[in-house]
Amino acid sequence: MRVGLLLCDDVAESLKDKHGSYPQMFAGLFEYVDEQIAINVYPVIDGVYPESIDECDGYISTGSRYSVNDDAHWIAEFEAFIARLFSSNKKFVGICFGHQMMAKALGGEVVSSPKGWGIGVMTTTIKHRPAWMEMDIQQLALVVSHRDQVTKMPAGAELIAGSEFCPCYMMQVGEHFLGIQGHPEFSKSYVRDLMMMRRDAISVQRVKTGIASLSLAADDASVSRMIVNFLR
Repeated sequence: MRVGLLLCDDVAESLKDKHGSYPQMFAGLFEYVDEQIAINVYPVIDGVYPESIDECDGYISTGSRYSVNDDAHWIAEFEAFIARLFSSNKKFVGICFGHQMMAKALGGEVVSSPKGWGIGVMTTTIKHRPAWMEMDIQQLALVVSHRDQVTKMPAGAELIAGSEFCPCYMMQVGEHFLGIQGHPEFSKSYVRDLMMMRRDAISVQRVKTGIASLSLAADDASVSRMIVNFLR
């Protein structure tokens, strides 16, 4: 299986030596499940897209420091591409920014949450268990780093997981679009350094709580398998 990684940002230069790049993180995510999965990287933030959407069997997007509501040409272009993937029945998994863009491109709504930043390890409740999930679980924990949230799902979307803090944490639209607010590709070490880098933009108490939450177990391995199951 060949997966197209839609690069909407990358790790800050000051953190790359320690944590690697987004493509490296996603390569590790897929290698954990199946070393035979090949990845094509498309820096959509720089306007680079596949010449044909059939170059890959499915696509997955990274997170981004930007908002899907920002007025930037590359963001509008990315929104149009996501809508095209949907109309073409191409498999797509949106992570964080990609989850939010999936909602926006298909008619949903994304806002900067009055609840503030979600950072650290957060637990969400499973509302619906599709066949590709393959596990009988009640809750799911992943590291998160986001201020925006999906507040209105697209027509026809099915809520898979949500919490009081983030009601639309995971959703599926049709048989081929999956959105996840959390980051299965992020390590706890990277999230800790990311929090420290952004501490001037996040409340002291939220950073303190976020760092404390990193002692909790995260289900990144389970979610990695779910993503591969869904793309297949």
